[in-house]
Amino acid sequence: MWRFLQKTTKNLTIAIPVMMAAGFAYGMSADASWIKGLIVPFTFLMVYPMMVTLKVKKVFEGGDGKAQVLTQLINFGIIPFLAFGFGSFFFADRPYMALGLLLAGLVPTSGMTISWTGFAKGNMSAAVKMTVIGLICGSLATPFFVKALMGTTIEINLMAVLKQILYIVFLPMTLGYATQRYLVGRYGQKMFQTAIGPKFPLLSTLGVLGIVFVALALKAKTIAAAPEVLINILVPLIILYGVNFTLSTMVGRCFLQRDNAIALVYGSVMRNLSIALAIAINAFGPQGSDAALVIAMAYIIQVQSAAWYVKFTDTLFGLPDELKSATLVDGKA
Repeated sequence: MWRFLQKTTKNLTIAIPVMMAAGFAYGMSADASWIKGLIVPFTFLMVYPMMVTLKVKKVFEGGDGKAQVLTQLINFGIIPFLAFGFGSFFFADRPYMALGLLLAGLVPTSGMTISWTGFAKGNMSAAVKMTVIGLICGSLATPFFVKALMGTTIEINLMAVLKQILYIVFLPMTLGYATQRYLVGRYGQKMFQTAIGPKFPLLSTLGVLGIVFVALALKAKTIAAAPEVLINILVPLIILYGVNFTLSTMVGRCFLQRDNAIALVYGSVMRNLSIALAIAINAFGPQGSDAALVIAMAYIIQVQSAAWYVKFTDTLFGLPDELKSATLVDGKA
């Protein structure tokens, strides 16, 4: 089972479209209204396992202050407004899809931030810190951004969104940290880090795929009536991620060393789509499925673009120090 989950997690670009197709097929062939009851358990399965491995103490470590400040300036001073602008333009007549694009740009960083920073040989410690700071700040800021930017377009119950943030983020975070402390106390830090901890994020994959299935099943008939809607969603997502990668790369190259620059890119481009999806589907009722559809499509763009970006990091930021040293030694030899 764990091997299967590991393979699925590494191949989300395939797994998510497969689940989207399965959800669509189910929604077209059966009454999907009953599966709304699965939203809460899938949400918990999606968020809680991520919180078990969250290294909250990293926030208090120093050494990368400039990278942290620049990352959060991009995350909260630029990207939400770009997402809102693109949503207003591309989804002028579909406000809940515009909401989905905004939510996709509002909750920065996820486990993917740390993973991809590691693959690209960036500063993992900075990436962990960005993940914790981005998650907490994004969760606190999201209701107010949504209310301020979209309150005139759609009816937003601020307290309802805040309540969902409490249930979706802070309750699982508290339970996750308690679980982490218990497991470390019982099995030791080494055992937790090497054998137990890595399994929890894999469980999140099941929650993500479950929510994607539900979102597509609930929207199946709408999509069947207007299939071009999927293309209409992909276009602004590709533009948003393209602008985000370009901006973050330029800022990293101009102001930071290689390892912190890579952490900044993945700390500002990788969004916590799991939490965005949970907010959309839980806080906005049936209409939230429009927003959830946009966020589900964002998974495909995010994972694919992150994988491709790794291939270009050495070209954009130069070789990591250890490879530079090896190259010099080989050159002398």
